[in-house]
Amino acid sequence: MDIQNYIKKIFEIKTLSNFNECAIEAFHYQYNNNTIYNRYIQLIGYNIKKIKKYTQIPFLPIELFRQHLIKSSNNTAEAVFHSSGTTTQIKSKHHVIDLSIYKKSILKTFELFLGSPQKYVFLCLVPEFKYNKNSSLAFMCDLLIKKSNNSKSGFYMKKKDNLMSAIKSCQIENKPFILLGLSFEILNFSEKNNISLHGGFVIETGGTKKKDKHIIQADLHQQLKSKFNIQEIYSEYGMAELLTQSYYLKEMCFTSPNWKKIVIRDRRNPLKIIRTNHRGCINIIDLANIYSCCFIATNDIGYTTNKGFNIIGRAQNASERGCNLLI
Repeated sequence: MDIQNYIKKIFEIKTLSNFNECAIEAFHYQYNNNTIYNRYIQLIGYNIKKIKKYTQIPFLPIELFRQHLIKSSNNTAEAVFHSSGTTTQIKSKHHVIDLSIYKKSILKTFELFLGSPQKYVFLCLVPEFKYNKNSSLAFMCDLLIKKSNNSKSGFYMKKKDNLMSAIKSCQIENKPFILLGLSFEILNFSEKNNISLHGGFVIETGGTKKKDKHIIQADLHQQLKSKFNIQEIYSEYGMAELLTQSYYLKEMCFTSPNWKKIVIRDRRNPLKIIRTNHRGCINIIDLANIYSCCFIATNDIGYTTNKGFNIIGRAQNASERGCNLLI
């Protein structure tokens, strides 16, 4: 398999047929090169000869990223991203062989939904990347900050006074800005500071469970709209095991770029894919994950729509992690 040609192709996908072709190609590559994925398919007794469509491809349970090294290459990883979770949990580890793919996916996805990063000032309420090298979210924020090429862009979790000044400065200069970060950090900032965010907007990324406090996404968004005096709150859906984000903007659902798809599996039969608008567990195909695994069975519960997907909770007994519904 010509990996470089494959990478070029996935970011140029235009049709479902293009996606299916790339997904089948990725499957055969990973079946032959990913020891854990191959072993899993053998254990479930799956007949790979019947695979003609991406919905027929087996999905690797996300828990295996906690217990095994999931790689489809013998090359050394350029970064290892860890999942969020409590300190007592074993965290997932995503060994990223080629960071240039992650960077390309971040930027192309952002540009598709929100335009050039240079249009914005990024005010990030996430832990600073230079102290959190295992955070895929911090890496994403760091990249967007650099691409914005604006001195006001930065990490502000420990600089809340500076954040207030940066927001006011952007408003005076009519420079669009994005308050991007962990949900509880944004909510905490909104409660402690009486400020309108006119001229900018909020993208919340979910967050790890904070002690025993939970908040429903709809309630979070309503509170933030009221406190910041703005009409919309947006969300980003990603995880350490993926290289591609989805965004919840004005479509009232999460939408993804053409190299990523969500399919829903039956909660009682993990090999059965169910129809649009029916609830089940979320399976993700991220074709950018060519060096790990493109086909992941998560523990999030949701449903697909004609335009995207929505998350409604977590599967019972699933390990906790940061997510966009319960924080």
